[in-house]
Amino acid sequence: MTVKIEDIYKIAAHHRFQWEKAQNCYVILFPEGMVKLNGGAGEVLNLVDGKSSVAKITEALVKKFPDADSIDKDIIGMIELALEKAWIEKTN
Repeated sequence: MTVKIEDIYKIAAHHRFQWEKAQNCYVILFPEGMVKLNGGAGEVLNLVDGKSSVAKITEALVKKFPDADSIDKDIIGMIELALEKAWIEKTN
């Protein structure tokens, strides 16, 4: 699936995204288990709210991490991975 900058995504049904204090990271919880997310993946999915476009998510993360190189490609890559894993779904 091709991700476009105007696309809007939300956390998929039967999945929950949250900060897990015991794991010291963001996680995705679902009936079959839990996925621990690395820092960058957690930052991206933390902004997937069903309202913000990929462009807005990218803009927010570029502001938050101004020294990161090619961050837009990393964000798109994370969203594509999350789609493949069915952690998120398109809203528009």
